[in-house]
Amino acid sequence: MLTAKEIRESFKEFFRSKGHHIVPSAPMVIKDDPTLMFTNAGMNQFKDIILGNKAAKYQRVADSQKCLRVSGKHNDLEEVGMDTYHHTMFEMLGNWSFGDYFKQEAIDWAWEYLVDVLKLDPARLYATVFEGAPDEGLSRDDEAAGYWEKHLPASHIINGNKHDNFWEMGDTGPCGPCSEIHIDLRSDAERSEVDGRDLVNHDHPQVIEIWNLVFMQYNRKADGSLEPLPARVIDTGMGFERLCMALQGKTSNYDTDVFTPLIDKIASLSGKKYGENAKVDVAMRVIADHVRTISFSIADSQLPSNAKAGYVIRRILRRAVRYAYTFLDQKEAFMYRLVDTLIESMGEAYPELVHQRELIMKVTKEEEDSFLRTLENGIRLLENAIAAARKEGKTEISGSETFVLYDTYGFPVDLTELILKENGMTLDQAGFDKEMAAQKARARNAAAVEATDWVSVYEGQPGFGESTFVGYDCTEADAAILRYRKVKQKNKEFYQIIFDRTPFYGEMGGQVGDRGTMTQPGGERIDIFDTKRENGVTVHLTQSLPSDVNSRFTLTVDQNTRMATSCNHTATHLLHEALREVLGSHVEQKGSLVTPDILRFDFSHFQKVTPEELRKVEHLANEKVRMAIALDEHRNMPVDQARAMGAMALFGEKYGEEVRVVRYGSSIELCGGTHVGNTGNIGMIRIVSESSIAAGIRRIEAITGSRVEEAIDNMSDTLREIAQMLHNAPDVVAALKKSIEENTELRQQAEEYMKERIATLSKSLIDAAPVRNGIRMVTFGGVRVPDIVKNIAFAVRAASPQSTAFIGATVDLAGKPLLTVMLTNDLVEEGHNASAMVREAAKAIKGGGGGQPGFAQAGGKDAEGISAAADILTSLLLK
Repeated sequence: MLTAKEIRESFKEFFRSKGHHIVPSAPMVIKDDPTLMFTNAGMNQFKDIILGNKAAKYQRVADSQKCLRVSGKHNDLEEVGMDTYHHTMFEMLGNWSFGDYFKQEAIDWAWEYLVDVLKLDPARLYATVFEGAPDEGLSRDDEAAGYWEKHLPASHIINGNKHDNFWEMGDTGPCGPCSEIHIDLRSDAERSEVDGRDLVNHDHPQVIEIWNLVFMQYNRKADGSLEPLPARVIDTGMGFERLCMALQGKTSNYDTDVFTPLIDKIASLSGKKYGENAKVDVAMRVIADHVRTISFSIADSQLPSNAKAGYVIRRILRRAVRYAYTFLDQKEAFMYRLVDTLIESMGEAYPELVHQRELIMKVTKEEEDSFLRTLENGIRLLENAIAAARKEGKTEISGSETFVLYDTYGFPVDLTELILKENGMTLDQAGFDKEMAAQKARARNAAAVEATDWVSVYEGQPGFGESTFVGYDCTEADAAILRYRKVKQKNKEFYQIIFDRTPFYGEMGGQVGDRGTMTQPGGERIDIFDTKRENGVTVHLTQSLPSDVNSRFTLTVDQNTRMATSCNHTATHLLHEALREVLGSHVEQKGSLVTPDILRFDFSHFQKVTPEELRKVEHLANEKVRMAIALDEHRNMPVDQARAMGAMALFGEKYGEEVRVVRYGSSIELCGGTHVGNTGNIGMIRIVSESSIAAGIRRIEAITGSRVEEAIDNMSDTLREIAQMLHNAPDVVAALKKSIEENTELRQQAEEYMKERIATLSKSLIDAAPVRNGIRMVTFGGVRVPDIVKNIAFAVRAASPQSTAFIGATVDLAGKPLLTVMLTNDLVEEGHNASAMVREAAKAIKGGGGGQPGFAQAGGKDAEGISAAADILTSLLLK
């Protein structure tokens, strides 16, 4: 039986024998494509070639690509673990042809590999072909069907609809019919009862798609119409885990050697057995799948967070923690202990797992610990909601309450349902769905982008090829427009323009895009307010189009912002080297932001960087600045040669066979950003902050050049003002210490005085308070400092701990009304609730608030309603 490793290598070797160049997997996390957060298909790393933005270096390519499908069109998250063949992170085996072979070779080679090489039973294989779409003028893919007829009987060639057999990159762009290969893994007895063709594409767990052959031959325009592609593309993708299942004689992906080591480890750690309980089995499959996703994402430098890709990873991790918590009884961090097992299985094929082992484990454990605390808080909040509902005679928790638990506290809704069921209560599912739909609508509206088709100007004409970046050598260049389009996003319209050559740097690798102008010979000038990098092309953003798009233009980069940005980018390299020298070689870049104003540098380190270490880092970096080291740049250097000279490559980045090396003395990095010609141009580097952003990840922020001068000026001005306030004492620090000590002593005296006054006032309030319905009603009004009101309330409760209520209806010195309610414990036990009381009374002052059953406060905007609010509090207490 072939192992997973042997299957992966056999695929690569087969297509190598067919003249394909084998390329490494791209990172699973995508950094420079605004349309995608994750690699969700093998073709992602070739988008710029497929779109025609870049010429293919190799016309035949094959690889094994790590992918993630948890958002957007391809979202398998909720199916993961429930069945035996869906995954979040998976490997996709693929082969491509860029303008070379097409349908016949793709089909013949797929058959040869599956049947002749891997020895799969041809009687178990089925192929689907596109049935056509008359409404779009598309006929059945008879060409593909004809090639399949050489290998399969007609009964095993099945027509497929547009949903299953017409592949599209997106709403616009390259697309075409596809042909899926399905395999029937059922027993002979089952196959004799029901024909496999009747189960294809019907979600049967043993009749599954293993390979999709996409024949890209059209371009979908913005109006929905199709036009032929100038260069046809073959794009195939085969599910590695499913192929392993078929070859290893299993009926579940999770029973293959891709997953069994992880499941065995989960069983060992939890004390549960796989295969005895359906819910336990689902939990184990979820965890085995999700720990792969989490580990590979962290290895690719994507940490869990509350935004974008980081939020997706956090959500996946929390889903796994929830299953471990609920079904495996794991109340402490658990998944991080699976990382070594994962590395044993996949570390050889993906060495980034080995290299980033410590970081993966630390980040995973911290996230687990954090969410377990969230679960405990959520359970406590839910128990309070259940108690409140029961008190009101309800058996249902509102959808808005459960949505707040889900959205604000990260508490899973399915766990909410489970706890409610155990307590004989239900969830208002319709209300929850309404809140969820509203949130999704808000997110869609915020992210919605409308774009027209690209309008070609010179593109494709003689003498005009790909867009060329010349910004390393100049900040001004003569250019012509290749194509442009109008874009609408967040109710704002702007234009995207692509030139045949440009000095503008498009946002990439953490460095922001250039700003500047485009000028026609007649003098018309248009501002370029930003520059992006999309699908391998530099895209310039403008508010308007020139009057003559066919003209030549002078593109001019704003040199001040470019220089400031370049200074900051070079400074990140110097700081990176200094951090490694001071803290150790374990330091690696984990993210960066380079703008004209500030630089941000994230790096791996497992404890706070001390002020002394930061100062040493700063001094080492500035030493390199003073040395005025000239830039030693190497463009188009073979990547192996670059590594041999010591260039640092970042995990999670995709490097081609040729790279750009940026060197300043002993600082050598692979980098595509803009840099200064000499480190002396930086002037000075100043670190302004250091913080933690995740387990094992620290962040420094720094400034350079004139920003440092401004910071020093501000510090000098501040010190001068302090000295003047201290009467220009010769020793400012000693004078300041003395002033602080004197102030502390005076404050302590004032606090003692206030305590005495509050005690006296609270006693007089209690003595004067009437008793109504057995409750001593202590009231307090007037213009007061809020903290004093709160202190008096607690002093009243301390002095009169039984059957006493304090009602404060005051206005602060700024004229804002404040309601304060304090109830002794016996009143709370009788059913009175200070929080509910102030929320109701706050309506009279046009405000809101809350608190605990025994103490609550509410503020408002309308001081004129303070008396009415006090009356409401009194009536609520006495009713």
